[in-house]
Amino acid sequence: MPNALSLRDVRAGYGETVVLEDIAFDLPERGALAVLGRNGVGKTTLLATIMGHTTFHAGRIEYQGKPIAALPVYERCRLGVGLVPQTRDIFPSLTVEENLTVARRPGRWTLERVYDLFPRLAERRSIWGNQISGGEQQMLAIGRALMGNPTLLLMDEPLEGLAPIIVETLLAVMKRLISEEALTVVLVEQHARIALAVTQNALVLNRGRIAYSGPSADLLADPQRLTSLVVA
Repeated sequence: MPNALSLRDVRAGYGETVVLEDIAFDLPERGALAVLGRNGVGKTTLLATIMGHTTFHAGRIEYQGKPIAALPVYERCRLGVGLVPQTRDIFPSLTVEENLTVARRPGRWTLERVYDLFPRLAERRSIWGNQISGGEQQMLAIGRALMGNPTLLLMDEPLEGLAPIIVETLLAVMKRLISEEALTVVLVEQHARIALAVTQNALVLNRGRIAYSGPSADLLADPQRLTSLVVA
């Protein structure tokens, strides 16, 4: 069985500016990978490159054994790659429910299942996207990505700037998605210990290159190394 996602010698950035160099890793089906590092080291760029939003200079990206580096974003979405962006990108003039249904594709994730995952969204279904809280917007961003029925979910700092009680709620959801829902997940997160606790493997970036690649548990068990890699 092929890996869900494989990168080999990937070099990418924006226009002629190269941000990522020599990025290579394999992520098995139903695996979960934490992508860590200080600010500005290329974490978001890595997700954007997998999604198709950057300039691809060299290397190879395979999704379920199929080369996708030359495919446009919409084709990657159709294949089953979903993104929860750091900016959330909620449609302000659509209701919560319209934000969800606009992204709907056939599959196991339905409106009812998303509402079951996020009861708060069901309560707010008729509210405009610009009238809900930051935590609700993050729930909506995750729910909208799930409505596309991905098998690979890219999550860019889903816990950023949220109140502790919302972080707990979203963390429980992330654990469920990783352990119960047969999703393959790439998680970019500033809360390194949280990310390591819910993933099997970790990748630490430094200046666009891989500084660590290995089991999450090993890095979590070595606080000194973890601090040296991800804390400025």
